[in-house]
Amino acid sequence: MATDEPLLQAMIVTRGEMTTPEVRPLAGGQVAVFSARSPGKETDNEDAAAVIPAGRGAVILAVADGVGGHRAGAEAAELAMQALLDSVTGSTPGTGLLRTAILDGLERANDAIRALGIGAATTMAAVELDGSTIRPYHVGDSTILVVGQRGRIKLLTVAHSPVGYAVEAGLLDHREAIHHQDRHIVSNIVGSPEMRIEVGRTLKLQPRDTVLLGSDGLFDNLHLAEIVDLIRKGPLASAAGTLAEQCRRRMQDPQPEHPSHPDDLTFLIYRCCPDGR
Repeated sequence: MATDEPLLQAMIVTRGEMTTPEVRPLAGGQVAVFSARSPGKETDNEDAAAVIPAGRGAVILAVADGVGGHRAGAEAAELAMQALLDSVTGSTPGTGLLRTAILDGLERANDAIRALGIGAATTMAAVELDGSTIRPYHVGDSTILVVGQRGRIKLLTVAHSPVGYAVEAGLLDHREAIHHQDRHIVSNIVGSPEMRIEVGRTLKLQPRDTVLLGSDGLFDNLHLAEIVDLIRKGPLASAAGTLAEQCRRRMQDPQPEHPSHPDDLTFLIYRCCPDGR
């Protein structure tokens, strides 16, 4: 679903049951949002997504994935998004303190989730978008990816997990990692006294660069090269729709030659050009 209305208020998606991505104008480009629970799952979608205007053209994009195997994953993801929203919207625009507001929001989220006292946890991936520059923040294995129109990977965050570190060290490649038996073990989470926030360098976006934030429901079912090829060009609405469709098909129709790991699926895609092409 597309709309011509600019985003003036925050968009928070929790326990989502979307059937198609929602696309809307944002910061000189377009953003596509999708979130749905795992096929056949009867409990809540434990992912969440947010698009948070931060004043004077700045925007925060975020994806959270409530950790499977922990209690109240959906509530943890929701608390994380609410803490981020409260911190960012409570900051003063144009003061250069947006980075501090994001870090404070993640720390507040950690405190709120720990205060539940039931072992709840979530991952978080967020991007600060200000003009033509972005800065990534992440905790856990939700992923941030930036690609150029020709498919060059300009940014790919390292998952905070044994498998993620093995890929970064060159001990595994992405195709091996997607089938690894320990791929769901996460070593850094929001909801832990040892939580660590990784803050990346700023990156200047070029026209038609594409920014993707996704939960592991995406990266466990499509190979990195497939994701890059699907999002790098073409109308954003079509790219997002095809990405969601192909990922869900992998989950529902396992084939020996492809990965298939049913899970909640959430992603945000931002393209920095007015027409989304």
